[in-house]
Amino acid sequence: MGKLAERKTKLGDLLGIKYPIIVAPMFLVSNKEMVIAAIKAGGTGAIPALNYRTVEELRQAIRDIRKAIDGPIGINLIVNKSNFLYKEQLAVICEEKIDYIITSLGSPEETIRQAHQNGVKVFCDVVNVEYAKKVESLGADALIAVNNRAGGHAGNLPFDQLIKELKANCSIPVISAGGVGHGKEILEVLDAGADGLSMGSVFIASTEAGVNNEYKQACIDYGAADIVLTSKLSGTPCTVIKTPYVEKIGTEQNWLEKLLNRNKRLKKWFKALTFMKGMKNLRKAAFSATYKTLWCAGPSIEHVKEIQPIEAIFERLADEYEAAAK
Repeated sequence: MGKLAERKTKLGDLLGIKYPIIVAPMFLVSNKEMVIAAIKAGGTGAIPALNYRTVEELRQAIRDIRKAIDGPIGINLIVNKSNFLYKEQLAVICEEKIDYIITSLGSPEETIRQAHQNGVKVFCDVVNVEYAKKVESLGADALIAVNNRAGGHAGNLPFDQLIKELKANCSIPVISAGGVGHGKEILEVLDAGADGLSMGSVFIASTEAGVNNEYKQACIDYGAADIVLTSKLSGTPCTVIKTPYVEKIGTEQNWLEKLLNRNKRLKKWFKALTFMKGMKNLRKAAFSATYKTLWCAGPSIEHVKEIQPIEAIFERLADEYEAAAK
């Protein structure tokens, strides 16, 4: 177990990859260049379907990756009613026969049925045993165990507790998601029983990421202590970097926002409006100069010291794993 590439894992076997690492699908950040680089480095990568405005853009991105490199491609799909393009995105994903789908926010039943008919594997985001058992019963191929140190929308449990509970109650592979940015932490997560890892924030400051240099530099300048939860972006707690702008606007909804969020008749529309406004602000901060610096990230940015190619980040992680395993 001295070398990460030599460690036998279920994720490695499932996707035929050298390193049991998924470069996680990150809203606005993930792109085809990151997936190509992740595959080239010996892992795999996934992109949120939501990162493409149209299904034809999604189809073209998949084809561009296939043309550039052979290897496993993942697409993250929101499977609830908030995703108006869900059926069209699923159809394209199945037609293009990508390797795996990561489902979020909703029942994956229809996704699993259609994906399996087309030879596509389905990994499901889970935060507890109850939901994990449900998706396993529906035929999920693996679980993405979202712990309390994940970037974006985090779970409630620490990685070791969540992995232990899922391994005790489910028989499909458990891929740990959240809080890992160093090879020593990869060793700890695999030793805790995980069958692979989904890692996101540590790759934001990669040369391949399409976001602006301010966002990447923030991942270098700030650390784990600067990550806070805010409910102002989507109405659901989400992790962001505590910039001066975040400090200024606060992380809690004001009394009117809370009131609207509790109103049975207005709640659905207010949540949709909050989400749309939050995503617009995130997009501005990620791609253009703005004082409204709202940057999503998780505590693993603690280990980001410079902007590097994804291949170099993989090499660093593998070296750190080997040093820790001695």
